[in-house]
Order: sequence, then C-alpha cells, then structure tokens
Amino acid sequence: MNRRVDAHQHFWRYSPEEYAWIASESVLAETYLPRDLKPLLAAAGIAESIVVQARQTDAETRWLLELADENPWIMGVVGWIDLRAGDLDARIGNLIRHGKLLGVRHVVQDEPDPDFLLDAAFQRAVSEVLRAGLAYELLVRAPQLNHVPAFLDAVVDGPEAARIVIDHGAKPVIALGEWEPWAGRLAAIARRYPVVCKLSGLVTEADHGAWKDDEVMRYMRHLLDCFGPERLIFGSDWPVCLLAGTYERVHALVQQFLEPLAACEREAIMGGNARRVYARVEAPVQGEAIP
Repeated sequence: MNRRVDAHQHFWRYSPEEYAWIASESVLAETYLPRDLKPLLAAAGIAESIVVQARQTDAETRWLLELADENPWIMGVVGWIDLRAGDLDARIGNLIRHGKLLGVRHVVQDEPDPDFLLDAAFQRAVSEVLRAGLAYELLVRAPQLNHVPAFLDAVVDGPEAARIVIDHGAKPVIALGEWEPWAGRLAAIARRYPVVCKLSGLVTEADHGAWKDDEVMRYMRHLLDCFGPERLIFGSDWPVCLLAGTYERVHALVQQFLEPLAACEREAIMGGNARRVYARVEAPVQGEAIP
C-alpha cells in the first residue's frame, strides 16, 4: 500500500498584521504548527503532508522549507515566488536548490482584475515555473474558470499540463447551490487538458454550521466524473477546514466518498497521485543556493 499523503495543508504563526484575511474572532486566528498537525495525520493513517503557502512573501516560503527540513514527514512545500519580479529566473534557481520545494502558487482568487489570468507576463512566469520542473497550483474561484482555457493554452507545452493543479475544485459556492457554469466549465477543462484537481477545500464553500455530507459529495462526484481517480488528489485544507469541521470529519467525509472505488483508485487519490504530480522534474537551474 502506498504511504498516504495529505497534499494540502498550511502552517502559520498568527498575527493580525501578517494575516489580514483572517478575522480576529476566527478559529483560524491562532498559531498552527507541525506539532499540531502530526497527531491528526497519525490518527488518520496519513504518513506525509504537503504544506502550501498562505502568505505571498519570500520569507514565508523560506520558513516553510525550514519546517520541512525539521519535520521529515513534511513531503514538501508549495511556496510563493514573486512571478512578476524582473529576476524571476534567479529567484526560482535560488529556491529550487532546496529539494523540498515542490511547487509554486499565486493567490489568483484575490486578484481584483477579472482578466488577471490573461496577463502575458504572468503567463510567461508560470511557464518558467513549469520548465524549472515544479508544479503550479491554480487557486481560482468558479467565475475565473472562464479564462482558464486561454491561460492553459499560453502556459503549458504537452506533458507540462499534468503539473498544473486546480485547488479546491475551483471553489464553487456550495452554500448557495452554485452549479452552472462551474460544472460545465470544469468538465470542459478536464476533457481538454491533462490537469489534475485537489479534492480539498469544499466544506468551507458550504454553510459552515449546517452542511450535510450528501450536499458536499454532490460536488465531489462531479470532480470524480471530470478528472477520474487518476487525476484527483486528497487534501484536508487544515487548518482552514476548521471553519466548517474538524480534521477528523473532513477526512471521514472523503473516506466515505471513496469507499465505492477500487482499492487502487483510493490509494491513488490518497497519495499515489500526489507523489506522481509533485515529483520534481530535473531541469537546469540558475542562481545561488538558498542560505
């Protein structure tokens, strides 16, 4: 059996200045570190995790890499790099020398420009990330899916598309019953491009205090129909998931959803796909070693 992976979680030392997106009264307005997650992983039978950026700073990426060094069960880091920096090649070359940098993410969902994904400079930067052998995580909300085909046409070349990861099923607003055009757009993208998708972050798109398993599973079923078990990756989105449920409840929901699948398909979603997608592709790098 493959070692199971939680491919989407976060760490932070909370301060209101650095995490302005977190309400001061929220359950998220606390510090969450590896020592808090490790027992939850162990109880769920999960061996490793991938930590994903929560702030768009170089300092956070370096800190997450330090945590990964200190905790061998952290499989790797999806960090942030300023994709609009003039010295992007050097920045990538500097960080990629750290073996646990697996990918890069930019918080596109919060960009005020609805056409942000069409920006040519941003597209070139994402292409550079992929050419460097890293994965790129696409964090968008459902309305932004309309520009994803043009974005993918611009940034991917053949097999590189298999290292594009759509976060959280593109975040349909489950609490309002949003379905179309989200469902149709996502299905069309999955048919045309070999991108993968995270089975993560859906409970926080539902009514935090009143969501039902079947309500969220409807959206999970669509993701499975679109991407198949070979292109879905489990992630808890801890601690953000705490807005809507405990780690145990989120994990149990996913296990219930996966139960009808064959054992090999469950193992793929729960770890095998993450190992494949986030495997570093050897590529020439430039820049100085990370200090």
